[in-house]
Amino acid sequence: MRKIALATMAVAAATTLILSGCSNSARTDAGSGDAASGFEQGSTIGVALPAKTSENWVLAGDLFTEGLTEAGFKPDVQYAAASGTVANQQEEIQSMVTKGAKVIIIGAADGAQLGTQVKAAHDAGAVVIAYDRLILNTEDVDYYVAYDNFKVGELQGQALLDGMAAKKAEGPYNVELFSGSSDDANSKVFFDGAMSVLQPKIDDGTVVVASGQTDIKQTATDGWKAENAQRRMDSLLTSTYGSTELDGVLSPNDTLARAIITSVKQAGKTVPVVTGQDSEVESVKSIMAGEQYSTINKDTRNLVKQAIAMVSSLSEGDTAETNDDESYDNGSKIVPAYLLPPQIVTKDNAAEAYANDPTLEPLTK
Repeated sequence: MRKIALATMAVAAATTLILSGCSNSARTDAGSGDAASGFEQGSTIGVALPAKTSENWVLAGDLFTEGLTEAGFKPDVQYAAASGTVANQQEEIQSMVTKGAKVIIIGAADGAQLGTQVKAAHDAGAVVIAYDRLILNTEDVDYYVAYDNFKVGELQGQALLDGMAAKKAEGPYNVELFSGSSDDANSKVFFDGAMSVLQPKIDDGTVVVASGQTDIKQTATDGWKAENAQRRMDSLLTSTYGSTELDGVLSPNDTLARAIITSVKQAGKTVPVVTGQDSEVESVKSIMAGEQYSTINKDTRNLVKQAIAMVSSLSEGDTAETNDDESYDNGSKIVPAYLLPPQIVTKDNAAEAYANDPTLEPLTK
């Protein structure tokens, strides 16, 4: 699904392209009907986001509302129910189609269950942009805009190794693996990226998954819910770590990382090296306090900005800018993508990483 060789290219190209505004997409048939040939200012732009389960989704909704309005469009920003119910998002997308949205940007609640809705959008003349999460098994997705999620996983895997080596010079290191919700296409990409770094160390005995749970089905966290991660960590500590030291935990995001740390602390054990993602406020505080080891900086402001830039290009009858037209196969087509470069953040570089973030920068003082 993801070609490792392109990760370096994406990191180098993303920052340059977002500033240059030039388009290198070879795609010329995005959408159908009038939206493919441009549309007027004031047109409705639909934004369908999943549940408000993380700070970044809440922020994204606010930024889309503000940014699309400033760009001269009429935003229709909707969230699925609190639980991220797919049926609710399906209804919201259909409503956007009925309202005549020229572009529909979708952060999928479940990327495998939106084929009917995105086909309806295309049939009505709208362009479909998958935001952050790839929409699967359909020809009717025109673009994908996201951070380089395979690279995210690679950074998490390397951070886990670096953090453990800093605490204990030599292995073997006992670790446990967590992955995201199985209905989120990104979960596998994160996990595969991390395992591309960790598997060689597992194979040579440097890293030991003491529970033996290395398959993504065993490591999945339903709904990305903190309580599910904490429950599994509780079980792992009871079954495997009675007298065995736990050195590290691969956590795919910050919400789960904090739940894992809570479990460990409640068990009266030393907090291991724990990775994360999303730069959530409480996790940045935890990193600065020396508990959570790392997170990933994926500035939502830049991702929303890039999505809005794509809308603006489409409104002028141009193709949207992409920088990777080879890597993201959704099962039916290769979806042209614009990938932004993620950044690993630890206590050592937090001040630099968040220097321009008015919310997070003060936390690093």
